[in-house]
Amino acid sequence: MNLIYLSFMIQCTYAEVNYLGSIKDKPLQYHLQKKKRMRLHMAFISIFDVLGPEMIGPSSSHTAGACSIALLAGKMADSPITHVEFTLYQSFAKTHKGHGTDLALLGGIMGFSTDDRRIPLACSVAEERGLSYRFITDDTDSDTHPNTVDIRITCLNGRTYSVRGESLGGGKVRISRIDHIDVDFSGEYSTLIIIHRDRLGVLAHITRCLSEGYVNIAFMKLFRETKGDRAYSIIEFDGSLPDHMVSRIYENPDVQDVMFIPVKGENENGF
Repeated sequence: MNLIYLSFMIQCTYAEVNYLGSIKDKPLQYHLQKKKRMRLHMAFISIFDVLGPEMIGPSSSHTAGACSIALLAGKMADSPITHVEFTLYQSFAKTHKGHGTDLALLGGIMGFSTDDRRIPLACSVAEERGLSYRFITDDTDSDTHPNTVDIRITCLNGRTYSVRGESLGGGKVRISRIDHIDVDFSGEYSTLIIIHRDRLGVLAHITRCLSEGYVNIAFMKLFRETKGDRAYSIIEFDGSLPDHMVSRIYENPDVQDVMFIPVKGENENGF
């Protein structure tokens, strides 16, 4: 028990040091607001999160969390990924090679789970698959969470998209941006990401489709650029998605794209 308590205190201290370093030149109001948000993240870390997930690598935040972020980003692809660019910030940028963050990110993009023994071989596996990649470190953006990565993905069909993820500790993660829209989801539930025009009746159509398919919604959030412009509906739900559901949602002419991210072990996209 003493060891568990010590581990928790080390994790809290590490997060606090990273936080203090990121806001040292900011005004007091910024300091108070960001510190409050950070303590909210810390408040929801359980004793099981301190122990961390089953994983390959030395750190639940720098290895397991990084792998989970990339795994979620890769699941949004609608065809095989041919190129990926990782931009790492703050703590990720400083320690990514020593903690294996680079290998974990690359492995996650290729579909490796946090306990996959191929993670240390991620570079050679990527070469075998013809996947090109690039790592960039950026220490100029101090407003990001200490463990943040931007992932820009290019698919075989020419589609490109970007995802920002944050590793919160204990293997838990948060997706905070898709392309240039701020979002918020964890990947702990099956998730639908629906890009659509901000029009009357679109949400009603989506929820009606899910109700007809007996999908039990856990969380639903709408994010939009401006009124009447592009919007993102993020729907987290229990269980799997009926096979016809994506095509059913597409029946609304204002729906532009539908991405389904299954929880581990369900309907993987295979890319």
